[in-house]
Amino acid sequence: MIVDCHCHAGRGDGLTGPWDTAAPLAAYLRRAAAAGIRRTVLFPAFHSDYRVANREVARIVRRRPERFLGFAFVHPARDRGRVGALVREAVEEHGFRGLKVHRHDARISREVCEAARAWSLPVLYDVMGEVASVELFAVEYPDVDFVVPHLGSFADDWRAQRSFLDPLARHPNVYTDTSGVRRFDLLVEAVRRAGTHKILFGSDGPWLHPGVELFKVKALGLTAGARRQVLGGNLLRLIGGAAGEPGRRPAATRAGRPADGLTSPPLAPALTEEPGDPWVGEAFVD
Repeated sequence: MIVDCHCHAGRGDGLTGPWDTAAPLAAYLRRAAAAGIRRTVLFPAFHSDYRVANREVARIVRRRPERFLGFAFVHPARDRGRVGALVREAVEEHGFRGLKVHRHDARISREVCEAARAWSLPVLYDVMGEVASVELFAVEYPDVDFVVPHLGSFADDWRAQRSFLDPLARHPNVYTDTSGVRRFDLLVEAVRRAGTHKILFGSDGPWLHPGVELFKVKALGLTAGARRQVLGGNLLRLIGGAAGEPGRRPAATRAGRPADGLTSPPLAPALTEEPGDPWVGEAFVD
């Protein structure tokens, strides 16, 4: 079964670009069906209130639970102090199976990581080229699985993507997805260095064509078993214990030291008035 681990859905409440305006699924679903994609992880478009946005995605998932899986979007800065409550609602009421965080909003925080740990949820965190940060959260939270999409940069920053290959290969709790990776040989190198058990198929739909993104995986020439891992097995393994009970899934597949007990989230970074384009990392270099 082919599972797309990366797709937005619902309406944003901004009008700065597709990312915060609307993520309609009609064309995506036709294209996914033609490509043989049977299940899709959904999370919201960018929104000023992710509680509202997550509830909209939950309604979509609830209508077709055999087709969709839900991940909750959280904003590390704006949702500071209520991340745990948002995650509890997402898991207990909506049955969501993971978290989505984007550097476009704010850098990931301890509060987010500790909520993911408490509920045994993987975190799909778009670092927007800040691949050095992977070393920090991967080491501090060895019992949390992190999926860093686009090999670390949707903006086609080959330097960032190449730099990301090292932590991807070294840290057992760091994964990536294939969405939006345009330099095909970097995907080849990721397979060679990190192994197919660290790579998930994702499309970044509905804005990217799921069939086109899927063909990249098929072009890798993987064995049947390795292809099954990338096209769904890895994602299903990561969410295997996220079924509504905090701490249900043991960290059996990961190695690392226990957390150091630090629980206070860092000071939230300032929010900019102009959100800019979340697909262009250069706009957010400090």
